[in-house]
Parts: sequence; C-alpha cells; structure tokens
Amino acid sequence: MDLVLDILSSYVVPTISILFISYMSISIVIYIIVFMVSAKDLRKSYLLDEQQPYQDYLTSIDTKPLSVIVPAYNEELGIIGSVRSLLSMNYPEYEVIIVNDGSKDNTLDVVIDKFDMKPIAYPIRKRIETENVKQVYQSTMNPNVYLVDKANGGKADALNAGINLSHFPFFCSIDGDSVLDRNAFLKVMKPIIESNEEVIATGGSIRIANGCTIKRGEIMKIALPASPLVVMQVIEYLRAFLIGRNGLSRFNLLLIISGAFGVFNKEWVIKAGGYRKKTVGEDMELVVRLHRIIKENKSKKRIIYIPDPVCWTEAPDTTAILRRQRNRWQRGLFESLWNHKDMIMNPKYGLVGMGSMPFYLIFELFGVVIETLGYLIIPFGILFSFINISTAILMLTLSIILGSFLSMAAVLLEEWSVNRYPSAKHLVILFCYAISESFWYRPLTVYWRLEGIVQALRKNSSWGDMKRKGISQ
Repeated sequence: MDLVLDILSSYVVPTISILFISYMSISIVIYIIVFMVSAKDLRKSYLLDEQQPYQDYLTSIDTKPLSVIVPAYNEELGIIGSVRSLLSMNYPEYEVIIVNDGSKDNTLDVVIDKFDMKPIAYPIRKRIETENVKQVYQSTMNPNVYLVDKANGGKADALNAGINLSHFPFFCSIDGDSVLDRNAFLKVMKPIIESNEEVIATGGSIRIANGCTIKRGEIMKIALPASPLVVMQVIEYLRAFLIGRNGLSRFNLLLIISGAFGVFNKEWVIKAGGYRKKTVGEDMELVVRLHRIIKENKSKKRIIYIPDPVCWTEAPDTTAILRRQRNRWQRGLFESLWNHKDMIMNPKYGLVGMGSMPFYLIFELFGVVIETLGYLIIPFGILFSFINISTAILMLTLSIILGSFLSMAAVLLEEWSVNRYPSAKHLVILFCYAISESFWYRPLTVYWRLEGIVQALRKNSSWGDMKRKGISQ
C-alpha cells in the first residue's frame, strides 16, 4: 500500500497535474486569440451589414433559389410552427421539403392536415441511395411545400431523400423543431452570392428558444428560460458560435455546420456522396468530407460561418436528455475524426489537416480526459497531500478561467455585436450564470462527454431518445 501511495505521489499525480496545467494554459491562450479574432470580425461584419442592407437581394437576379429540407422524426409538436416560420421567410424563391422519416407519432397526419397535402406522382432521381420512399405529397395551399413519406433510415438518410427530390442548386438543412429569423435565408446566402459560389457551405447561429414567445412560427419576444440548466446552454451556445466557430471560419478552418441550420451547394454534397448514414455526427462528418475533396481537387472553395442569421431551437431541459445529447455529440466528434484520421497532421490538407483537426482532436475530444483527471486530482490530491496548495489553486484558477471567464467574454461579445438580448436584466442573469459555470455545469458536461468517448470506443451508434415538449404555438 505504501508503495502504491509513493508511486502516486511521486509520479502519477505530478504528471497528471503538469498535463492538466499545460492543457488548460494552452487552451486559454488559443481561445483568447480566437476571441480577439472573432470580436474584430463580428464588429466589422455588423458595421457592413448596417451599411449594406440584405433586402437588396430580394430583387437581385443573382439570388439563387433554395431548397429547404426539414427531416422530421416524431416532430408533431414543433413541425407546424417550423414550417409556418419557413413560409414567412423573406426570400424570392424557395421550396420546403418535409421528410417524414418513418415517424411513430402523428407527424405525417399533422402535416397532411394542416397544409392540405395531396399525393402526387413524382419521379425521384436517386442520385444518393436512400431507404424506400412510400409517397410524395404536395400542398394545395402552398404549392412550394412538399412532403416525403419514407421508411425510417435516420436523419442522414432523410436529408439524402430531400436532396434527391430537391429542384434547386442550393439546399438548406433545418431541424423539424426550429424557427428562423425572417431574413435568415438572405443573410446566409449573401456570402455565396457575393463570392460567385466560391463559398459552397454556410452555417448560421443556433440560439435557444426555451423561454421565448413564439406565435405562428415567428419569434415575438426574446426571453431567457427559467431553468438554470437551459440558461447555461444559452451561454454555451454563445461561446461555441460567436467565439469558436466564428474564429475558425475566418481562416476557412470550420469543421462543423450545425445540422439545425446550414446551407450547402447540392452538387458538391452529391460529389461527396451525400450525408453518411452510419454515424451519429452526420453534420460534422459531411463538412470534414467536403474539406477533404476541396483539398484533393486543389479547389479554392470555402466553408464559412455567418453569425447573424439565427435559428431558434428547443434545448433539453432535463439532465437525462442533455446527457444523451452531449454523449451523442462526443461520439459524433470521435467518429468524424476517426473516419478521417489520415487527414490529421497531413500537409496535403493544408491548415485543416495541420490546424483545425489536431485542435479538435486534442482540445475537444481528448481534452475531456485530461479535465476529468484534473477534477479528480484537485480534491483527492489535497486530501491525501499528493499535491501542494499552490498547485491546487493554480489548477482551480485555470479551470475557472477556461470555463467561467470565457463564457463571460462570450456574453459581452453578444452584447457588443449581435445584441439579441437587449434587456439589461437578461445580460446580468447571463453574466452571473457564466461565473458559476466552472463549479457545476462544466464538470457535468465533461463527464458526459467522457461517457461519449467510452461509448464510441464500444461502437455504440444509437441516437438516443430526444423528447420534445414543443416550442411553437
């Protein structure tokens, strides 16, 4: 026993402490740099948007028509509000394709009833293989609204079915429970139009709709949810999108476009083989694959993030559902990096292979292992005198800086740039919750993400039950 304690105190604990301190220090430096880049870029974008209104694209001949694909599995509570939101969009030409992916609830019947859908004989060109399509419907109320009823094959398969049916050169993927700002399509298509289609994919910001007032698919009032768990997700999304994705996008290093809201060039997606079905992270996997073929074709195409187009979605309000979601996200990250492991540190793939993929591998995937060990070492190290107080304080301070302070910075950045929460009360609440993150919320999510790695190693590919309460009225 004494030998074990001696090994722990002399070798194991000091090594873990050094790893934890090094990891946290490097993470903080990287995120501060990314924050500075994001802050400058966000302010510049905001000023340009004020000077160059998006409405000019409503009448421009250069504005590309858009196919909006809504995969729906058991979405009867939110699907109607989402489609109504889409039908109220400010955009000159688009179609809405709802794909019922073998729902077990009343999603199919609700859509047929609310939009007066009628069966049509529609020949589908299967450019991407999918599960069997049972029937295609078209709305008599809104002829640009289609409904595809198909056998269950998962979200990726539903998106591929929508791509096969789509008429237009660009498609937008959006979750069945999401609500968009009315100018979102104009804003997310702007860089595609202005770049003469050099930009082949764009993603917008995702915000939490819990607590907001929504009428007929439109956000009437922005407010914060009552649940502390959901408020922390609001802050987490601000940090992930305004700092993380915006900073990486600046250098064409973006590896994730959220499945809740993204626009893609259809031909490039088909060239990439469509969405991959046997993965739980189909959104990230597709983006990484697009980066792969861009580099392999020596193309100048770009994939970018646009901070202002906002998609509002329902966030989990229980620890059980949030745990399943974060677990699944981590498994998706693991699978995407594993499937494309030959790109990591490969100069053939430029900064994506040499920069963003190693970053996601070290700081997003395996970083949770180091953080977990650090959280265990701090209390036990002090209790059993394995580490001294000064080292413990340093480790705790770095944890707080990486978690709470960066979240506080994200809240300030939101106020300084997009300003979606104009109420001073909301900002004070967000700021106070951000301070508390390192003491309860971050350790929880780190543990759940660690579970995700373990399950990925066990090749668990289940999606998990994500019950919706419905955000639209």
